[in-house]
Amino acid sequence: MSNLYSPLSLSALGWLCVAIPVLFGLCLAKRRYKAHVLLQIVLPALLGLLCVAVLGTCWGLIVFCSTWLSCLVYLDAGPLPVGDKAVLITGSDTGIGHALAKYLDNLGFTVFAGVLNKDGPGAEELRRTCSQRLSLLQLDITNPTQVKEAYLQVSEKVQNTGLWGVVNNAGILGFLADGELLPMNMYRQCMEVNFFGAVEVSKTFLPLLRKSQGRLVNMSSMAGGIPLPRYAAYGASKAALSMFSGVMRQELSKWGIKVAAIHPSGFRTGIQGTSELWVKQEKELLEHLSVDVQQDYGRDYLLGLKNYLLRIPMYCDVDLTPVLSSILHALLAKRPHSLYTPGKGAYVLLCIFCYFPLWFYDFLVSKSLRLESIPKALRTSEAENKDL
Repeated sequence: MSNLYSPLSLSALGWLCVAIPVLFGLCLAKRRYKAHVLLQIVLPALLGLLCVAVLGTCWGLIVFCSTWLSCLVYLDAGPLPVGDKAVLITGSDTGIGHALAKYLDNLGFTVFAGVLNKDGPGAEELRRTCSQRLSLLQLDITNPTQVKEAYLQVSEKVQNTGLWGVVNNAGILGFLADGELLPMNMYRQCMEVNFFGAVEVSKTFLPLLRKSQGRLVNMSSMAGGIPLPRYAAYGASKAALSMFSGVMRQELSKWGIKVAAIHPSGFRTGIQGTSELWVKQEKELLEHLSVDVQQDYGRDYLLGLKNYLLRIPMYCDVDLTPVLSSILHALLAKRPHSLYTPGKGAYVLLCIFCYFPLWFYDFLVSKSLRLESIPKALRTSEAENKDL
């Protein structure tokens, strides 16, 4: 019994008591950016009481002070003021880019909203609902001429103050299918928009970011950090963007520019496209498949791929607030995170992929995505094995 109350066991218990609120606080800080009262007052008070009670006054205060200082270094000291900060957002016609343009405009930012169609319904709604601070830019990020013209328009307005933020949001999903089935032009389209377009915009506007020592925010995806079935083209392009963000974060730190990547989970943004687009992409997919591949997969499997696209919105969150809050934190926090994972499951799946055996991750994903359909050749093989 005496061993249970030895100084060593008390010390271990004390460290455990210290670790629990600290880890809780850091996790809360990473997931919820408005919990500063809890993090700066309640948790430190509990931590101090635990340290002193378990470790004694002297060691308790030492551990408490050092841990609290570490937490304060990790946490930012509050957001920077909006002031006259100007931000460029690509892909503002619909989805996250459209909502972000409204959100930042409402907060007082000077917003440059790049749209694919300056006369389209998305652009018209921004004109109608936003302030005069918002400027619409005709910006197809795969068109170098339009990117340069947008740069000239933005630089003329911001002049010597520079551009505070660039949010590379524009992206396409493409048709979701097994990687073997996707035509090569689908891979090229995803890379052209999701990766090369973002790189083109970043390189073009970096001189303006250097003037303000501002922020580069790249909208990647959960599929860019973890492998997901049927996301070969989209996931590969977003993984390339995430790696680009990491390299830029290292290289641009000497200029005072901070870089962040956003890896959201499923949100209902309309990126999956329309039924007319799916029909066109499905036809294109079937036309490019060899006879052998079509026979192995079977026509019912190939035609059933569209059903997966139809089910996606059922599992997506309508509320974009977590994504918008993450982008705002990346733009205004004094010490922004390098990676944000807003949305249900994004951070959990990333942790499982990084720290658990891959077979467990693969099993979990296969069950969660509910890919019921099986290629024809595999069904035939299973039937033959049962007969034997």
